[in-house]
Amino acid sequence: MHLPESFDAKFMSLIPRHRAFINRMLNEKVIETYAISSDRRRGWVTINADDEAAVRGVVEQFPLFAYLHGVEIDELFIFDTVASRFPHISLN
Repeated sequence: MHLPESFDAKFMSLIPRHRAFINRMLNEKVIETYAISSDRRRGWVTINADDEAAVRGVVEQFPLFAYLHGVEIDELFIFDTVASRFPHISLN
């Protein structure tokens, strides 16, 4: 997703609601990952859904959706992370 170049007061006021929504979706395992670039211009979200329409339905619920300058949706074939692996066993 592409974020605006500058943030007005209305955008800033929506951030707490947006973060609460993202946190709820993370807890419900609808969203797997959420990241924003250090320059705050782009974001990446990994969403568990059946199809592109379902993903778009989640993204359109983002409180900041009206401010996004484009959303690209790509279906993943493989998604592997360290966090999704079993923890290492320690014999100590």
